[in-house]
Amino acid sequence: MSPPMAPPGWSRWLVPPAALSIHLSIGQAYAWSVFKPPLESALGLSGTQSALPFQLGIVMLGLSAAFGGTLVERNGPRWAMTVALICFSSGLLIASLGAATEQYWLIVFGYGFVGGIGLGIGYISPVSTLIKWFPDRPGMATGIAIMGFGGGALIASPWSAQMLESFGSDSSGIALAFLVHGLSYAVFMTLGVLLVRVPRGDKPAGDDGPSGPSALSGVQVSARSAVRTPQFWCLWVVLCMNVTAGIGILEKAAPMIKDFFADSSTPVSVSAAAGFVALLSAANMAGRIGWSSTSDLIGRKNIYRVYLGVGALMYASIAWFGDSSKPLFIICALVILSFYGGGFATVPAYLKDLFGTYQVGAIHGRLLTAWSTAGVLGPLIVNWIADRQEEAGKHGSALYGLSFAIMIGLLAVGFTANELIRPVHPRHHIPAPAPKEAADVQREQSV
Repeated sequence: MSPPMAPPGWSRWLVPPAALSIHLSIGQAYAWSVFKPPLESALGLSGTQSALPFQLGIVMLGLSAAFGGTLVERNGPRWAMTVALICFSSGLLIASLGAATEQYWLIVFGYGFVGGIGLGIGYISPVSTLIKWFPDRPGMATGIAIMGFGGGALIASPWSAQMLESFGSDSSGIALAFLVHGLSYAVFMTLGVLLVRVPRGDKPAGDDGPSGPSALSGVQVSARSAVRTPQFWCLWVVLCMNVTAGIGILEKAAPMIKDFFADSSTPVSVSAAAGFVALLSAANMAGRIGWSSTSDLIGRKNIYRVYLGVGALMYASIAWFGDSSKPLFIICALVILSFYGGGFATVPAYLKDLFGTYQVGAIHGRLLTAWSTAGVLGPLIVNWIADRQEEAGKHGSALYGLSFAIMIGLLAVGFTANELIRPVHPRHHIPAPAPKEAADVQREQSV
């Protein structure tokens, strides 16, 4: 299952497409909302029940990334991509069986549990390899790949909607849509499995960019040691707060914009709200490559100052003035979602800066438990408070004032945690190997 070493002359620019084939596929998870109304109608589910497969999938993403990160580092990207292919596609096929037999627990188990494992392993599968291929531009490299996860819904959403329109939105139509997804993504992800290569020696073969440092030069910290450092937990808080702020808008985007302008002279239609969701997905995707590439120029700590500090200002602008101007509301929301995507894409490079490349994939996996936490925390804050405010007789933008104030506070917590990050103490470093040993270690970690 070990990927072949790159032959002489191999271009490192062939590796990001291999990563993209995985991330564009598993990014289908962000299009789950397309299946919610048909499932509720066909199986008699509540909104909370129909959200369960997605929620479980995000939880399993974080857990499988955390517990599988070391295996990904040990066995290499081809093994990880293969596991992701099997789990993600199998999850969709099991969900198809559940829809066909109207057994909702099978949909939850297949899409949420089995497919969620594929999400986690697939998400971290190319990270370490990309950083080794692009030591001079790690933010850009990981941004290209992780951009695919944010952009997967731009493909999956209209495709899923078209299939449900063609096959029907009853249980058999949903089952057939899941079946087509499972088989199609299996073929597409296979391209990544076959294409991925690992670099040969300290400098990537075919490196046509500026010379970068050795993949094993500088600070190197093992995954076991990393989780014992305050830097890891400060960065965990940073990621959790940034994701919570972004997913709080993303999960409730369509009803939120309708509520904000329900009492205006030009209320937002259902189609316009759907267009707003598509714009947010585009901002999420663009932020992953744009902001992560910017971090290569201004530094990781500075870019997170932007994510968290400017993000708090955007939330404040929506809370105070959002219901008076649609353009202001939309622009602020787009900026927040671009920071949401950028935070995901920048964090592997931040980890590389702090802990080196030795086991960066495993460390990244452990850090993604922050995503699992935020995936529950963000929607819970926005939805629970909105429900309580509605019960109290409030409506429109008043449903979200308190939750937005909480988000501003959480972003301030994240900003403080980012300021506390310092270089890792030398006692956590692994001994620097001799040049020949460094090449051997890198080769061993790659395969």
